[in-house]
Amino acid sequence: MRAIFTAFLIWLTASCAMAQDLSGLARLDAAGSGIEDGWFGRTTLTLSLSQGVPFRVFTLDNPARLVADFREVDFEGVVASDLLAEVGRVTAVRFGPFRPGWSRLVLDLAEPMLPAQVGMPVDQASGRAALKITMKAVDAEHFSSKARAPDDTDWGVQAAAAPAPPTPDSFVIVIDPGHGGIDPGAVRESTSEKELMLAIGRDLRDALRRAGGVEVVMTRDEDVFVSLPGRVALAHQVGADAFVSLHADALSQGQARGATVYTLSDEASDAASAQLAAQHDRADILAGIDLSGADDEVATVLMEIARTETMPRTETLATALIDAMRAAGGPMNKRPRREAGFSVLKSADIPSVLVEVGFLSDARDLANLRDPVWRTMMVDALAQGILNWRDADAATRPLIRQ
Repeated sequence: MRAIFTAFLIWLTASCAMAQDLSGLARLDAAGSGIEDGWFGRTTLTLSLSQGVPFRVFTLDNPARLVADFREVDFEGVVASDLLAEVGRVTAVRFGPFRPGWSRLVLDLAEPMLPAQVGMPVDQASGRAALKITMKAVDAEHFSSKARAPDDTDWGVQAAAAPAPPTPDSFVIVIDPGHGGIDPGAVRESTSEKELMLAIGRDLRDALRRAGGVEVVMTRDEDVFVSLPGRVALAHQVGADAFVSLHADALSQGQARGATVYTLSDEASDAASAQLAAQHDRADILAGIDLSGADDEVATVLMEIARTETMPRTETLATALIDAMRAAGGPMNKRPRREAGFSVLKSADIPSVLVEVGFLSDARDLANLRDPVWRTMMVDALAQGILNWRDADAATRPLIRQ
């Protein structure tokens, strides 16, 4: 059920701003920061910062979360356990870049709590600041009535700035490096999915541009968070002819290895595919996005009509990518063509696929993904598959319309 929202919007006072230059990054001092449960249902978050920054605080429901946005805090070197030593009324904490110039911190709440006191006093001599948020337990109905993302900016659908409208008869493809910012995706040792996919996405963009006749748009070209609706919205905004989302996830159940291409289906082709789709949708929730009403934009009947033309083209795109990666040596998954209900693939009128270049949960795939020579081979294969599909689609699309 859609919650009724109210936001807390808090900015530094003018006197705080005059005390220091707010243009640089504020750095978090983990030693002076933490989350502590107190008496009478109160919990306090303390963040020790090298300088004061503008910030805002709000809550979201289903599940209960407290979100703080900063302009801007550097969390480098800080891990979640530095802030949350043990689980209590706060069960988990996440933080990181959210969009250009902004950082986000999200607390998962074990019970409904609303901010009772919020402040960021700044030491006039040193410029250091301490954000303190004291939360108080409330009943679920009261929490829901107050929980809402701010109305001033649509933080849920931010994406890369769209380029100028494409020229007539141009081929436009949107490359979507998975995850980013506060959402690292899969992580194995020092390797994160968001960094790998951004590198592969940039290389794929460059390879396609070198081929000529292709206009490439990236959903993100830096380490920022972009919501699933935001990625899809950008593809529509630029009039994309195809959408390719890049991932290298990890699966906790079963064995997954080798490149795999996913297309949209309401019913997953197997349990592993269903698990992956659920993980992807949960990423937006973990990053503090309000997903209520996200599926109400287009009538189901109209979407099904559009997919009558789009799905055959999507299937041939998936096949072209699989054939090209297999010809380059892969390695491929034993069942490289799969289906699942990935939200990022739900454009009814744009052929859309999700490519698992490999799985970080598999030792062989992890070694390949870390190898720049292998990545170059895979990028070239993906580019060739896209170009092969573009040429074949241009020849057969009129027949599909008939």
